[in-house]
Amino acid sequence: MQIKIFIYDDSKERRESLKALITLTDNLEIVGEAENCKNVLQEMQVHQPQVVLMDIRMPEVDGIEGLQLIKKNYPEVKVLMQTAFDDDENIFTCIKNGASGYILKSDSANKILEAIEEVFAGGVVMNSTVAKKVLDYFMPQVDNSLLSKKENTVLTLLAEGMSYKMVANKMDISYTTVNHHVKSIYIKLHISSLGEAIAYYYRNKKG
Repeated sequence: MQIKIFIYDDSKERRESLKALITLTDNLEIVGEAENCKNVLQEMQVHQPQVVLMDIRMPEVDGIEGLQLIKKNYPEVKVLMQTAFDDDENIFTCIKNGASGYILKSDSANKILEAIEEVFAGGVVMNSTVAKKVLDYFMPQVDNSLLSKKENTVLTLLAEGMSYKMVANKMDISYTTVNHHVKSIYIKLHISSLGEAIAYYYRNKKG
């Protein structure tokens, strides 16, 4: 199955680089590109991508506004934020607005491709640098865990920046089992995002 991808980036060189990378990958297909999000809703309707690679800092209409418009009008579309910066404000704004992942432009080609497949499959991706920023934001408090031992292990590994696939390999379990644990975590904690799960974990872990 081909994963349809739309690229937003104000750098033509960056767009060309991403297109070259994605074109060489059998199960990925570029359906469109743009230098900003001023026509984002029309582009979503016309090209119907499944995953959007979204630059954050762009002229006229930036990636954060683009993310908000996409998630409001096309919630099924997975938006993978990419930026050269890992500043706290952008990280939390993207998480709060429903981004499926947040990677840095300096990430390797393999990391970018893995991130695309991960978010398409329903996972959440964070570059390890970004994950650490999220973790450092929260202060540990008293342990009052509602999660099982395996669920805590899954959450800990995800918090360290691992992908679902890496967690599966680390714990010697299947990708499907990881996904099941994550869904169980969300249900038990009454949350709907990895950022909220990490917040809970770090508020309730032992110092």
